[in-house]
Amino acid sequence: MRWYPVPLGFVFRSRAKEEKAAVADKAPLTDSKQTRDPQAPKGRPTPKRSEAQSQRRSVANTSMTRKEAAKRQREERRAALDRQRQALATGDERYLPARDKGPVRKLARDFIDSRFNIAEFFLPMAVVILVLSMVRVPALQTIALLLWLVVIVLIVLDSFVTGYRLKKRLAERFPDDNKRGAVAYALMRSLQMRRLRLPKPQVKRGERP
Repeated sequence: MRWYPVPLGFVFRSRAKEEKAAVADKAPLTDSKQTRDPQAPKGRPTPKRSEAQSQRRSVANTSMTRKEAAKRQREERRAALDRQRQALATGDERYLPARDKGPVRKLARDFIDSRFNIAEFFLPMAVVILVLSMVRVPALQTIALLLWLVVIVLIVLDSFVTGYRLKKRLAERFPDDNKRGAVAYALMRSLQMRRLRLPKPQVKRGERP
């Protein structure tokens, strides 16, 4: 009788491997393109909100070069300055600088623009006094000194009266609003000539604001 050799691997094959192979054969095949159930686990951790925002920001930034971003910033700055310049001429509250915004500052400007202020004539009077003081005539130099003292006293008195009246008007019109610095803001405006004031005057002289 003839004997045929039997492979030892077949005889001593692990039973565990056979069971694993059987399970793998019975497992259903899944399509990788199949839509995932929204309720099923994602298989990866959900990114944090800050990480997601930084990713979106990085994507937005990478779509624009540094040169293009700088150009856009210059254009936006130029447009903002143009709007502010136009607002200073028209009094548009939306684009005025922060120091000029608000109803309190507007009333302070209108109060100064509606009256004659001695302080607004300070610059032309100072030029006249300077010219007189440079003339080598003792009498004219004495007159220039007296004029200088008179102008200073008149400006101080007028500023005191203007500040008192404006403070009273602001208290009546805006009793609950912040009025800090409004009187000083108005007095500084009174030192400027009317045609040089910014924002431009929106009321006529003698008109009650």
